[in-house]
Amino acid sequence: MGQPFMIWSQRTGTTFSTKVDAIPNRESVGLIHAARGALGHWVKIIDNTIAHYQIITPTAWNGSPKDSRGNPGAWEQALIGTPVKDPDNPMEAGHVVRSFDPCMVCAVHTVKKNRKN
Repeated sequence: MGQPFMIWSQRTGTTFSTKVDAIPNRESVGLIHAARGALGHWVKIIDNTIAHYQIITPTAWNGSPKDSRGNPGAWEQALIGTPVKDPDNPMEAGHVVRSFDPCMVCAVHTVKKNRKN
């Protein structure tokens, strides 16, 4: 053991390393408001091993479906009431979603209910 472990100090704004012989069993969360929105990291350490690690990016938050209380995600909420000139080519929907600067390929697909083709 005794591996160097890099730590960033928010107080001093610098990094430093220290020797770590064991990492205690822990769960930790890091949340920050990034350029595109909320960014979250969750980690669970068991027996000096990362047992679980999850990242939820701003694009995932903003593009999420309704939550357990029925609240729509940011994109869905922004699309509600958006006037669409041509329902067969709803380019306004693409403009709305891209206004969030999503970190993804710039493609928005629309699906019509009960459409046969």
